[in-house]
Amino acid sequence: MELRPILATLRRHKVILWLLMLEIALSCAIICNGVFLIVQRLQHMDMPSGIAERELVQIQQAPIEPPADRFARAQEDLATLRQIPGVQAVAMSNQVPFGGASSNGNVMLSPTQPHPTLNAAEYFGENLVQTMGLQLVAGRPLRPDEYVNADVVIKALADGNDKGFPMPMLVSQALATRLWPQQNPLGKLLWLAPTASFRVVGVVATLARANAYNIATAQYSMIIPVHMGADKDQSYLLRTRPADRQQVIAAAVAALKHADPTRVITHMRAYDEIRSDYFKDDRAMAGILVSVIVALLLVTGLGIVGLASFWVSQRRKQIGIRRALGATRTDILHYFQTENFLIVTLGIVIGMVLAYGLSLWLMLHYELPHLPGIYFPVGALALWAIGQLAVLGPALRAAAVPPVVATRSV
Repeated sequence: MELRPILATLRRHKVILWLLMLEIALSCAIICNGVFLIVQRLQHMDMPSGIAERELVQIQQAPIEPPADRFARAQEDLATLRQIPGVQAVAMSNQVPFGGASSNGNVMLSPTQPHPTLNAAEYFGENLVQTMGLQLVAGRPLRPDEYVNADVVIKALADGNDKGFPMPMLVSQALATRLWPQQNPLGKLLWLAPTASFRVVGVVATLARANAYNIATAQYSMIIPVHMGADKDQSYLLRTRPADRQQVIAAAVAALKHADPTRVITHMRAYDEIRSDYFKDDRAMAGILVSVIVALLLVTGLGIVGLASFWVSQRRKQIGIRRALGATRTDILHYFQTENFLIVTLGIVIGMVLAYGLSLWLMLHYELPHLPGIYFPVGALALWAIGQLAVLGPALRAAAVPPVVATRSV
């Protein structure tokens, strides 16, 4: 189709043309970045935990008065919970993946290095591999005789005493790959303090952090052989069949209350609830962004419909003359579709520049990754599609204008 008549017509309506192009450009910029943010949220929500999520329940307590021997009470509670019908494994842990409250430590590859290499989650607790359902991909699990009470470790660190170190530990595959790329991590040493060294004896495939905000570092985790006392910040984890979880929760709470009627149970839930609560903000944000994108497409489509309808009403005599000169309905339809395609394309080109600038602003203020180039055609295709759909109605009305209109006065 000859483009010169279309361009000549557009030059006579510069103000309206620029307003529509700017609307399309803003929509393109927001849609490109909005779709990218939605994908980021979905990827975050789909992050693997590495544990047997559908088989775990958590019970968290808050004793009114700490028992005289916190460590003995913890072992008594664990023994009580193991006796509950349906319980396959029991552990006490200072945190759980996506649990919110986290315990982390700075990791060094040398006790004298001035700055830590990275930060990783510190999981304390006995029998975590079996209870959480972690997959051991190298080495061995921690042995019962390798566990020490938390107070002993804390005192040694406070005194600057390296007695009892290096201690064994398990690390996640992601952490091992980051610290020792293309090397066997088994037997490697790392430090959490200048006097606290640890030797890697096993590697688990995946273990997410409690606060897994950054996808790149979400799987940096360590399991350290430390016994913990029956404090309010510790969680009892029970592994059972998915169908038995609610029954096991009720029995476990009853057993713990029977052992100590003064204790307060603050949480008793299946792990599914923990994950759902952690990612509720991501779900809400994704829903908001989807609503914004749909609203933008709707407003842009209505703007195109309004402008196209206005131009059809203004050009009825011109359309009638073209029909009288032999233009078919298909020719008129293609004319308006081509005109709309050019307008939308010019708006998209401006929108690409705005999208890139908006991405840089988001990177600067919200530490988001750079907008990948794949999202630019996503925005373009969406606007091209909405543009052609929006102009179709007015274009069909224009194609229906009869040649006799050319003989009427304006």
